[in-house]
Amino acid sequence: MRRIFAAIAMLAALAGCQNGGDGAKNQARMEPFAVDIPDNANLVADADGWISLFDGKTLEGWRGYRMHKMPMGWHVTDEGELYFDGKGKGDIVTTHQFADFELALEWKISPGGNSGIFYRVSEDDTATYFTGPEMQVLDNGAHKDGKNPLTSAGSNYALHAPSRDVTRPVGEYNEARIVVQGNHVEQWLNGEKLVAYELHSPGWNELVANSKFSKMSNYGKNRTGHIALQDHGNEVWYRNIRIRLLDAAPGNAK
Repeated sequence: MRRIFAAIAMLAALAGCQNGGDGAKNQARMEPFAVDIPDNANLVADADGWISLFDGKTLEGWRGYRMHKMPMGWHVTDEGELYFDGKGKGDIVTTHQFADFELALEWKISPGGNSGIFYRVSEDDTATYFTGPEMQVLDNGAHKDGKNPLTSAGSNYALHAPSRDVTRPVGEYNEARIVVQGNHVEQWLNGEKLVAYELHSPGWNELVANSKFSKMSNYGKNRTGHIALQDHGNEVWYRNIRIRLLDAAPGNAK
């Protein structure tokens, strides 16, 4: 294992934000945070290269953001789901960090609910969304964010709208994939590629500069980081969470 120390930083917080990047607020001074990052060489893949990130029985491999334990509210159900009850507080992250990968999982949201999946998250900042881009998890029909394609389910939150709404009815599972390879990112939902973009490209830099993320100096800049799941105060279920490590060279998902 290698020891990672989170830097002390002066950061702009998001206005009116509980989670997920909802506006700029006050500056907060960070305290140092140290955590052991396991070596990915110890991860066990199946014949197709997939590594399970959730065994359906325990919370092993996960912890709270900037925490050494799981926050309240996250549970494993009898059906083998990773469930947030909406009553606890705190995003969770993988204990491992990943640079280039294909992430696959299924999510189910509660009526009017909101959550999110983040990647390349650093714990140097106050919240997951200060560094990690987000694939939105949402009940498009009942949550206000569903009215704006940029913040609807499947979007690269607040930056790239999905090509169309392919979400299944509330109460049913949706199949999500995020492919991150070099600077190339693809977001898939229920078998359709909805979003594709290039990190650090002129187009990306312009979008970020004109967004609420412009005040977050480290947003989207990490070369590696944690996968994170968001507590937005609503019930949400995840299952079949797995990852496949990729070469660093840019490429497209098949």
